[in-house]
Amino acid sequence: MVKNQVVRVSLELGQKWVFACALDWPGWCRRGRGEQAALDTLLDYAARYATVAEPGFGPGELQIVGQVPGNRTTDFGAPDAQGPWDAEPLPPDEADRLTGLLEACWGYLDPVVAAAPETLRKGPRGGGRDRDAIAEHVRGAERTLSCPKAGIRVLPRTPWDLQRAALAAALRAGAPGGAWPARYVIRRSAWHVLDHAWEIEDRSA
Repeated sequence: MVKNQVVRVSLELGQKWVFACALDWPGWCRRGRGEQAALDTLLDYAARYATVAEPGFGPGELQIVGQVPGNRTTDFGAPDAQGPWDAEPLPPDEADRLTGLLEACWGYLDPVVAAAPETLRKGPRGGGRDRDAIAEHVRGAERTLSCPKAGIRVLPRTPWDLQRAALAAALRAGAPGGAWPARYVIRRSAWHVLDHAWEIEDRSA
């Protein structure tokens, strides 16, 4: 990717939260209380995302390509809406690049989990999963949501590395037979992985 390249961003508009998602950089997706807040938060996380996406990450100006209405899941705190950009053709080289960024998110999560204390600092209302529960939540979501939506079935006791390999292979192939477009599976999955990796980091401090 070219340094300082325009960053295509979609906005998912809920009543409570707005998500700004960098469409060509899976995992770089943040929320805010309104459109500008979401865009500001996305930019605030650029340096943090760079440690995942380097060496090809060099964002320039944000370009909003469109908006989609959110839903209850959006306002719960997770992006959940697809747009026409998710159905864009996905050439093999781009499928490989985007899937590689999802793999980079996995590669970021694992050492974060390994280095974190078992019990994490609680939030302002005393909630939040601890380290192992977060990791198992991410693993379970990939098996029960991302894999089926990509058109594959993974058994419950499949080792996590094999589960990831199966999902990555399906995505590089364009997720034929999947219920979701491969682009959407990748960006939704990468967001989930990084969101929880950053949560673990923040709550380990």
